[in-house]
Amino acid sequence: MHRSDAIDPYHPNDPIMTQLPPAELRRRFPGNFVWGVATSAFQIEGAARADGKGPSIWDEFCRIPGAIADGSNGDVACDHYHRLESDLDLIAELGVTAYRFSVSWPRVQPSGSGPVNEPGLAFYERLVDGLLARNIQPYLTLYHWDLPAELQRGSGGWAARDTAYRFADYAGIVARRLGDRVVSFATHNEPWVSAVLGYERGVFAPGIKDRRIAYQASHHLLLSHGLGMQAVRATGTKADVGIVLNMSPVRPATESDVDVHHARLEDGRLIRWYTDPLFKGSYPQDIIEYLGADAPQVQQADARIIAQPCDFVGINYYHPTVSSGSNPASPASSGAAVTDMGWEVAPRGLFELLMRLRRDYQLPPIFITENGAAYRDQWVNGRIEDEQRRQYIESHIVAVAEAIEHGIDVRGYFVWSLMDNFEWAEGYGKRFGIVHVDYATLQRTLKRSALWYKALLRADAS
Repeated sequence: MHRSDAIDPYHPNDPIMTQLPPAELRRRFPGNFVWGVATSAFQIEGAARADGKGPSIWDEFCRIPGAIADGSNGDVACDHYHRLESDLDLIAELGVTAYRFSVSWPRVQPSGSGPVNEPGLAFYERLVDGLLARNIQPYLTLYHWDLPAELQRGSGGWAARDTAYRFADYAGIVARRLGDRVVSFATHNEPWVSAVLGYERGVFAPGIKDRRIAYQASHHLLLSHGLGMQAVRATGTKADVGIVLNMSPVRPATESDVDVHHARLEDGRLIRWYTDPLFKGSYPQDIIEYLGADAPQVQQADARIIAQPCDFVGINYYHPTVSSGSNPASPASSGAAVTDMGWEVAPRGLFELLMRLRRDYQLPPIFITENGAAYRDQWVNGRIEDEQRRQYIESHIVAVAEAIEHGIDVRGYFVWSLMDNFEWAEGYGKRFGIVHVDYATLQRTLKRSALWYKALLRADAS
């Protein structure tokens, strides 16, 4: 029997407010549906220089004055690296069947190429074995934004074609070690974020602001996905291989021609720029024309490499996008409820997105690989009340159920996030976790949302 050291301040019979009885909601899903929680390496591991780990672009970006809202960094984060066993017990305590995590490339290959850092790779072996010992399926993401800093300094990171080949080497290293035990390999998490926020807007690492470089980086990210899939499959693993994309339904702020046109372009840059080459074999022509001289340089065989069949596609959904050519600052529909990130709460948007993807693409099975919300937690009589987060999660799970009932092949759902963590440029000020982390003591405490999720997963759905 595994037990975590997390605080559970709730009495087992304490009523959990819910719109639907847990068993009723569970009955809307297939018996083999995958229920999980998700994290990423840089956001929770800490141990920034432990056991031979090299620096990542995020380690360096955090040192830039003003880059992180609260001036913090990921040096300690949640100290997951040193608290692995108790955190695995915590995951098991929730009753999930799957855990989605990422591998830190510079922990495995400190410079992004060359020899393997054995202690770093051994950490992920312990993680995978620990999950399996607790009957939890490992869903591994190879890249969640923490590029080895030396690749950025030496060749320009994802702006350089060679980085795609270095990624394939790294993917093969991880797959050869863990491919016999991992259920799923995702090559990339949200390549749009890596390219646009990192290389065009400069608000994420590596902090570059150049549209031409950003779109070349986006192409190399997609190329590395294809090369990485080849490298993983060449190891003979039976694990599924795919990619994780962030998506939002994009709607015009008004019916004006300007806003409608702007929304179409934004949809192209956010969704079609990635889904078209992956699932149709070419970039969308309207976005190529829009980019003009900033369109990426593409070699003849690249399209075939990128478009090889995926076993699954992961979708990360948080909010819809309201697009305006005349008022680009409008973040949400007028009067809409928003999270602590200022993101509109719109579970219907997830259903609409899934229906649109079925209409426009022949997709492999879908996993909702991230969904969750940042809110300010309320401590009440020693308990953490986060009813808004609980409602957000439940309403989006209902949206997934509706999509399945409309024939969409959704195989699993992962809450973002298991625990509060380093929220990138926001630092530690925004909390997405269903488990609270006291950053002074690193104590984990289950929130109301975690207890509700636990009740859902343990409900009798027969």
